[in-house]
Amino acid sequence: MINFNDNSNIKLGVIGCGKMATAILKGVCNNNFLNGNNIYCYDINSSASSSLADEIAAKSVENLDDVIKTADVILLATKPFVFDDVISKIKISYKNQLILSILTGIKLEKYQKNIQDIKIVRIMPNTPALVNEAMSALCPASSLSQDEFNFAYNFMSNCGKVIKTTEDKIDIITALSGSGPAFYFKIIDTMAKSAQKLGLDYKEAILLSVQTAFGSAKMLMQNDFNVEQLIKNVTTPGGCTEVGNRVLNSSKLEEILDETIKSTMQKAIELG
Repeated sequence: MINFNDNSNIKLGVIGCGKMATAILKGVCNNNFLNGNNIYCYDINSSASSSLADEIAAKSVENLDDVIKTADVILLATKPFVFDDVISKIKISYKNQLILSILTGIKLEKYQKNIQDIKIVRIMPNTPALVNEAMSALCPASSLSQDEFNFAYNFMSNCGKVIKTTEDKIDIITALSGSGPAFYFKIIDTMAKSAQKLGLDYKEAILLSVQTAFGSAKMLMQNDFNVEQLIKNVTTPGGCTEVGNRVLNSSKLEEILDETIKSTMQKAIELG
């Protein structure tokens, strides 16, 4: 029986050592949530596992089976298209470990069909984990104990904010926050380039755009997400912002963003 109230001896096996796994584990280790000596990294590309192990003072493992046999908790961070191969190997040595899966689109049912009573949490993180500002959504299987879920929640809290959700919402969350950073990057860049066309240097414009987005997001967080009130606070009747708001409100921006989120969600569904 694993004691999830004492992280010091918990052994974590990492399967897939890409950018997202690296971002998550850097947060976990920087905050001393787990001991790097108890983390075992495996990737089919051995240079990826060696690189991650070096970054967090963990161990690089060349054999997937050794990771599965050693670990108390498994972070599954491969590409979704190799799921069938990886789960078949986990099944052979599975010993009731807690599995934290960040695989896009793969439903709990698919894990449960391969391993009965599997202890699995689906996690949808995002790349701001790299700067400890991730937004992660956790969807646990019914077989999880409260201690197991709490461990998963606290594990992901080391690299940002966390919510608990249900599986019917995961694909929507994938579109909104999983893929969302790319959409915000595009919007921030487009606004900066609009200012560049009017005469600003791009480096100056992108700084202004980024910091404005960052500050605006922080204000929303601190004001109970009262979007309409904050817009009103910035908008002086007859002033500059009012003119800009009028252009936005008469444009197809809402329609474009609706389609962006809908199409991204549909792709997440197809991946499953």
